[in-house]
Amino acid sequence: MKRTLGFMLAALLLVAAFAILPIHGEEEIYDSVIRLHVLANSDSEGDQALKLKVRDAVLEETGALLREASTREEAEAVLEANIEKIRTVAEDTVRKNGSKDVVAVSLGEEDYPTRVYEDLAFPAGEYLSLRVMIGEAAGQNWWCVLFPPLCLSAATTKAEAEETFLAAGLSEEQYRIITDSDNTKYRLRFKILEVAEQLFD
Repeated sequence: MKRTLGFMLAALLLVAAFAILPIHGEEEIYDSVIRLHVLANSDSEGDQALKLKVRDAVLEETGALLREASTREEAEAVLEANIEKIRTVAEDTVRKNGSKDVVAVSLGEEDYPTRVYEDLAFPAGEYLSLRVMIGEAAGQNWWCVLFPPLCLSAATTKAEAEETFLAAGLSEEQYRIITDSDNTKYRLRFKILEVAEQLFD
């Protein structure tokens, strides 16, 4: 009985170790993109509408700032150098819409669940993230991929998305991971990563 329990424990630890080690190229995906995370003050209708206006203002500003960035490292450096400018743009938008909420902006690693954007799916894991927090930041979130610039994915064709990601340094195999999310292997892998993130938090 003890031997069986020991075997089961060892197997469980092996599965856990497998689960937290990125394979199939996820690690390169984490290291190649920057996410945008906008948090509303609350779930009220007004705060949620304000969140989207702040999102639009931030996207317009970062779109101009990142126009010449061709790698994540370049994009990260530009964002770090312009954090206060981005915060000012966001807070100006809040003021113009009659709110006194304070806005905080940070750039750092953040855990994300598996997320689907149009034809793209990103595995759960830790990504470099630009966080824009409005007021109490207790409302529903809004996520997207800031770099490569796919936040407006509804207006981005699959061919344009592929060209953008390959230009940013992803290999064709890594790009296949985020576009072949209907593949059972990737669906299972995404789920394992998401569960592992929750278990080890």
